[in-house]
Amino acid sequence: MLIPALLAVDDDPGVRAAVQRDLRDHYDDDDIPEDRQYEVMAVESGAAALDLMGRLKARQQPVALVLSDERMPGMGGVDLLTKVREISPDTKRVLLTAYADTDVAIRGVNRARLDLYLTKPWNPSELFSPLDDLLAAWRAEYRHEDRRTALFGDRWSRESYELREFLSRNRVPFRYHDTATEEGRAALQGVAGDTAPTLPFVVTEEGTRLERPDTATLAGHIHLHTRAELQRYHLVVVGAGPAGLTSSVYGASEGLKTLLLDRDAPGGQAGLSARIENYLGFPAGLSGRDLTNRAVAQARKFHVEIVSPQAVTRLNVDNDYKVLTLADGSEVQADTVVLAMGVQWRKLSDVDRLDTFTGAGVYYGASMAEARTCQDETVYIVGGANSAGQAALNFAEFARRVVMLVRGPDLAASMSEYLIRNIEQRDNIEVLTNTCVVGADGDDRLRSLELASPTGEGRRTVEAASLYVMIGAAPDTDWLGDVVARDGTCRASTAPAASATGRGRAIPGCWRRVCLASSRRATCAVARSSG
Repeated sequence: MLIPALLAVDDDPGVRAAVQRDLRDHYDDDDIPEDRQYEVMAVESGAAALDLMGRLKARQQPVALVLSDERMPGMGGVDLLTKVREISPDTKRVLLTAYADTDVAIRGVNRARLDLYLTKPWNPSELFSPLDDLLAAWRAEYRHEDRRTALFGDRWSRESYELREFLSRNRVPFRYHDTATEEGRAALQGVAGDTAPTLPFVVTEEGTRLERPDTATLAGHIHLHTRAELQRYHLVVVGAGPAGLTSSVYGASEGLKTLLLDRDAPGGQAGLSARIENYLGFPAGLSGRDLTNRAVAQARKFHVEIVSPQAVTRLNVDNDYKVLTLADGSEVQADTVVLAMGVQWRKLSDVDRLDTFTGAGVYYGASMAEARTCQDETVYIVGGANSAGQAALNFAEFARRVVMLVRGPDLAASMSEYLIRNIEQRDNIEVLTNTCVVGADGDDRLRSLELASPTGEGRRTVEAASLYVMIGAAPDTDWLGDVVARDGTCRASTAPAASATGRGRAIPGCWRRVCLASSRRATCAVARSSG
């Protein structure tokens, strides 16, 4: 692979030369480690930048990052970086702007989904820290096209969807080929020749060919860590969303031998978010994928052992130890257990035939990768909270039209105000309030939806190929059985009083080291004991 390029764009010769000099000192030197080397380039305008990117793409040299000034004649920085995203979606995009133009930069972040903005004049030490983070994320995600895992399958196949979701959630760079299209069939023939492999068909980075693999088989071939190395740990964290990742970092940083388990993939539901703008410390916002990459890297820095996908099926007490039984039948012991399982998407119930199309037009949740499969289509999203709003903004980048179906009278009751503003600014997002899905129809996949008011009035049928459901979530606590008390909503509780009104029994006194981690409250409630 050719050395990745860093491209600086500024019409001011003095500023352009200074940026290029600082970038070269840090990234373009023979003494710099190979994994931090980049070829630094600089041009004077947006038009010149797009022309150069076209030439780099022709010679298959990846562009890792574009750093552009905002105030330039002809094409401003935000407009340029918007076009960069269309040409090279993986390229990180940074806006360089004057302090007085911070409001412009923030609007650019919201409109163009920029990765970062920096103000002039800059201190090199302040410049490189955030750029290093972005480039580390780019390195973690990027694979040359010829080295990416390839997935071939019909877009409307449930098995194909499960594999797409699995690869995306586990941050495995892959290229998806829809065999329902002429282009996808040609790509399959180019790999398989005249043979007809059973779909879905996967070719891994190493060239291993897998016909109709399940996720467990695929996990082994893409080198995911699915078995715990030890039998006993100081700390076991169940659930690798933001709360679980945070708990594992805190524990491991204090010297505890820490195991982090997740039945799906690190990141949890937050990892699927296209854009998170209210996370402390990231004024420009960041994607759930980026947040997950940073958190996983930090956890591994402190030697957290991350095992995923691997579900926990049972939790028992054996004297002073907690014994966790895993889905593969193995067991691990822990001095302390942190429960950070999060929640699972609620299903749309009592909708005629909807379950028939799950995975074939009806989906619960939405990864960032799914938006690209809906190019120039109409996408329906059920839900009015933040997850639905973030998904709508992500789909609006690719879909012709996004329709949000909201049961209530408006979005204000359940969605953050900044998301509402962003949705209102998008011409291709339509919000239908007081609207529910009451029916679905199709053949081998979804073809239409029946909509109505919450009282059943105003029934009408609309053509629909894709429906993404985000109507809240339910606690993932069924596997706890009666070992840990749960309240009336099935949420685990460390309060002894929970046994009087909830499910299961209260945590006994010896369980002084069972915790509940919550990313929403950023707290960890430790079970009390009399000892």
